[in-house]
Amino acid sequence: MNYLKLSIYSLLFAIVLAGCKHHEEARRPISRASGSFMKKSADRNKKLVASEEDVIKKIIKNNPKVKYFATKKGYWFCYDEKSTTETTAPRKGDIAYFNLEIKDITGKIIYSEADLGPQTYYVDKQDIMMGLRDGIKYMKKNETVTFLFPSHMAYGYHGDNKKIGPNQSLICTVTLRNFVPDPAQKSTTPVPAVTGQTAAAAQTPKPAIAKPAIAKPAVSKPVTHTKKDTINP
Repeated sequence: MNYLKLSIYSLLFAIVLAGCKHHEEARRPISRASGSFMKKSADRNKKLVASEEDVIKKIIKNNPKVKYFATKKGYWFCYDEKSTTETTAPRKGDIAYFNLEIKDITGKIIYSEADLGPQTYYVDKQDIMMGLRDGIKYMKKNETVTFLFPSHMAYGYHGDNKKIGPNQSLICTVTLRNFVPDPAQKSTTPVPAVTGQTAAAAQTPKPAIAKPAIAKPAVSKPVTHTKKDTINP
């Protein structure tokens, strides 16, 4: 009987020990995989960006008559209509009014100007497509510009949850109709504070300055001549 109990206890202990070992070993690959997963993800993103840029560069190469400009942010643009008179571009806080058409990288329209309607954008104060946020600051009033955006400058890996899919490069044509300063900035112009010295100076009466007395000219009375009593003139 004692031998049977001992055997049962030994068996239970072996099962528990094996379960602990298995549990510990099963956790190791998860911790090891986290670093490698991040590295693989970064490598995939680099390859995706490179392949999208290759497609865009082929488009540029196949249109030698069109002059494209590369930007530091990793997208390209060309002028469809360039202003020769305007000199200023939208700055932070300005209100920009523009029209927008969005195509896929093959040139198929996703959203037309009519679909989107007139656009209003508070420069650098609203969340819009990253490429447009930067690109609109290159534009002058009445200019039309076509942008070639890789997906990381468009809607990224999630798309717009409507017609634009994940990791989709876009061709965006923008016409900047006008831009004006934000009127709210004018109304909040700070008024200079009055310091104690200034206030005291404003309240202290100025000493009265005595005006020089103006001497009145002496008025000479007319001399009266006494008439003599004569008979003959």
